[in-house]
Amino acid sequence: MVRRIDVTGAGGVRLAAWEFADPPKTDQPRASEAPGVLLLHGLMGRASHWASTARWLSERHRAVALDQRGHGQSDKAPEAEYTREAYVEDAEAALDQLGLGPAVVIGHAMGALTGWQLAAKRPDLVRALIICDMRASALGAASQREWEDWFRAWPAPFATLADVRKWFGEDDPWVERRTPSRGEFYAEVMHESPDGWRPVFEPRQMLTSRQTWVYDAHWEELAQVRCPALVVRGLDGELGRAEAQEMVRVLPRGQYAEVADAGHLVHYDQPEAWRVAIEPFLDGVLTG
Repeated sequence: MVRRIDVTGAGGVRLAAWEFADPPKTDQPRASEAPGVLLLHGLMGRASHWASTARWLSERHRAVALDQRGHGQSDKAPEAEYTREAYVEDAEAALDQLGLGPAVVIGHAMGALTGWQLAAKRPDLVRALIICDMRASALGAASQREWEDWFRAWPAPFATLADVRKWFGEDDPWVERRTPSRGEFYAEVMHESPDGWRPVFEPRQMLTSRQTWVYDAHWEELAQVRCPALVVRGLDGELGRAEAQEMVRVLPRGQYAEVADAGHLVHYDQPEAWRVAIEPFLDGVLTG
């Protein structure tokens, strides 16, 4: 079961939050009493990408996934409003308005960066943090140009969702091997328009969001995270082992986990292994 809750983010932007919960069993706490979890997707993602994770989390937690500004069913704010500060303030507002804090924040990629910036800013709101496949180092101008070229290479509009799955899972020049989960991931962020299937987000706004973090390193904010934090990487993801382990060293209470046979979309590529990687950490947070 999932229900939508509207949240007002920074600058009055309307955000869609999605609470996942099955009808409570007699031995389960009521949702209002369960420890809160806020799930933050990455760039181009949406709350529904967390559905599998949120459903098993809801057995013991109040699990809410947020469509961040410009994504999913949240408002598409003007480009000038896609700042790091706005994303962090949106997550802060969601925790406050939903009564989730202090919560475990689980973030993938850009959502992980938002999570650790929020934990550094508002330690009272973040009980623990899971960082999934996000780098703390600066990526630079070349990386941003690659993304601009990549967006231009999309053969959009796509005639069918099958074409979406095939291009992102097989034909995309960024794909090194056939990856059906990647095709499914991108099919989830498409909607049907009069001329075919297009993304629910504006690519230009995604590039604007990305340029607010790629030119800077984020080690200093990472060092300010005082809560327990788990850094998770896919073995074939974008976060290398050496950098991940350095992030763990910089985090005052950092831990490390990796998932085999997974790329950047760790929780989508290997959902069961992802659960195995993070559940002991969550158990420790609950009992600590």
